[in-house]
Amino acid sequence: MKIAIIGTGNLGKSIAKGLITNNAITSLYLTKRNLTEITEFEGYKNVFLTTDNLEAVKNADILIFAVQPAHFEGILQQIKSLLTEKHVLISTITGFSIAKIEEEVGADKYIIRAMPNTAIAVGKSMTCLCTNSQGEKRIGIAEAIFNRLGHSLSIPESQMQAATVVCASGIAFWMRLIRATTQAAIQLGFDAKEAQELAMFTSEGAANLLITNGKHPEEEIDRVTTPKGCTITGLNEMEHKGLSSSLIQGMVASFNKISNIKKEQI
Repeated sequence: MKIAIIGTGNLGKSIAKGLITNNAITSLYLTKRNLTEITEFEGYKNVFLTTDNLEAVKNADILIFAVQPAHFEGILQQIKSLLTEKHVLISTITGFSIAKIEEEVGADKYIIRAMPNTAIAVGKSMTCLCTNSQGEKRIGIAEAIFNRLGHSLSIPESQMQAATVVCASGIAFWMRLIRATTQAAIQLGFDAKEAQELAMFTSEGAANLLITNGKHPEEEIDRVTTPKGCTITGLNEMEHKGLSSSLIQGMVASFNKISNIKKEQI
């Protein structure tokens, strides 16, 4: 696939690393105003660094936009005369609707919104996708890309704001839970390196049990809890202190923050 990433910041870099690591490209153009910030990609075969968005568009079929929302409209205006029937536009920009993209480039273009997270750099992103009517004809391309970089799920655009909280912000939430588990392990006698190793791989194992077996979390919890045992004692203490409710309330607060930001922009 001939891909260009327009705006290779933190997310763009993560996507690029995932694409390169998983051999998902025929060619890859990376654009950045300051190329010194992406020199780590120099030397990779068929990877090209440029400050010129127009050059990238001309040499790619799939355009992945990972710029700041304030810059996106101007970039679309800059490149729209170069867009052809071959181009698939994939936007990772939070809060920039399909309708707004169509206003700039036309409803006849293949437009897809993608909400990946930074785990895309290691091929483990949970990426949500939605499209315009035309984009539905090319959704398989987006799925092929993001399924090689983790797992993708097509959802209605109305759910993209919630997906931002659950999947993108969710990385930070899970990191905090892993950090807390690490701190507990240190208090219980492990050194810091061992503690983090225990926390990381235990959380990975828990997720993979659900992914592989397709079971509800409570089923797996029941398998490791015994009457009057240490596991149920620990779980109950966590719930008394508000573990589940705190996590739910935090995610709802993040969702409401996005809503307020969108209202301020209108």
